[in-house]
Amino acid sequence: MTPREAQTAYWAELSGHLRSHGLPAEHVTATVADLAAHLAESGAADPADEFGPAEEFARQLAPEPADARTPADERVETWRWTADTYADEALLDRFGDEGWEVERIDALGRFVSHRDPESPQRWEYRRELVTRGRAAVDAKLAPEGWELCGTWVVYAWYKRPKAATQGPAAKLDAPPPAPQRHAFFSRRFYVTTAVAVLCLAAAALALSLRDGDAGTGAGFVTGALVGAAVPVLAIWALLALNKRGRH
Repeated sequence: MTPREAQTAYWAELSGHLRSHGLPAEHVTATVADLAAHLAESGAADPADEFGPAEEFARQLAPEPADARTPADERVETWRWTADTYADEALLDRFGDEGWEVERIDALGRFVSHRDPESPQRWEYRRELVTRGRAAVDAKLAPEGWELCGTWVVYAWYKRPKAATQGPAAKLDAPPPAPQRHAFFSRRFYVTTAVAVLCLAAAALALSLRDGDAGTGAGFVTGALVGAAVPVLAIWALLALNKRGRH
């Protein structure tokens, strides 16, 4: 098996295990894309060497069930939203300026945010890559007032009130209404997903031709394309429902 075939097989196995843990298809696609990009940047050839066996790695990636914590003050607004890693940093800056504080990231990969409508404050965020453990990153950022607010796959997000650096200027007098949308996927995310689908189809075709059984190969390619299309259709449906809900 060539290195490319080994990677294709690993990502397929990892995707299956993540879905079995209950992760939505769109998050499985985004997770595998992030990991593949990290593998390419690191120069490693074998994802099993980098991340360990797919089944064990999937258990590590699957978030723990969301707990039952709720804000003590019932007046606090709560809003859950999600975005891909191409858009999340800019959106966190935008929503932080609107007074939204991220409490945690839930089991579906959503930012669970809350805001006190009577005395909101501005927040700022940063994202860090934590493939080798988070302790060193936590220690480095703590003196600057950064506090962990969520983790997902190989990323960790940190927050701090803007009052820590801007003082009274960070006060938010009139926050805008809570956004009606709950999903924010960038154009780059769709392009990446499309490229991943094409690569999967090309790899499946190569494997089927190598097998020499045209019937089996055609079935394998068809199955691969249908499976790869599921995340795209799921994202499209989610955006369509959100758009319909706003009208």
